[in-house]
Amino acid sequence: MARAVPRAGEMSWTDPACPVARTLDLVGDRWSLLIIRDAMDGARAFTDFQHRTGIARNILTDRLRRLIERGILDRQTAPTGRRQNYVLTEAGRDLFAVIVAARQWGERHAFAPDETRSVLVDENGLPLPELRPTDAHGSPVDVDTTSVLHER
Repeated sequence: MARAVPRAGEMSWTDPACPVARTLDLVGDRWSLLIIRDAMDGARAFTDFQHRTGIARNILTDRLRRLIERGILDRQTAPTGRRQNYVLTEAGRDLFAVIVAARQWGERHAFAPDETRSVLVDENGLPLPELRPTDAHGSPVDVDTTSVLHER
């Protein structure tokens, strides 16, 4: 069974009251996010992650260990019993919208219009519509129509 995501006393948080900062403390480095991306795309074995990302073995070992400790991945014995597989926990699967948002931002801002890129599609082969946050009534919101409430 996977560990729960660490609580306040278990980690040193960059900004203890900010959910964005805590999320980045847990999964915010490049390699961790690429491992999570690849797990969402079917990677399971150590070699799957290494080949897809090009990551050095020692860094991959460290990131997999951290993602397990932080409740993002779980390790399971493969059906053959000869290797370990890494699977997303519920907390890891909850990062899907984060990965989609990063992908869509990249599509808009990190590629030239005619530059080749991968496309995330639904089960019918259609590209996903752009993610857009909405308020409690379903109306679109953005940086100009939201604010952070700091609780004491």
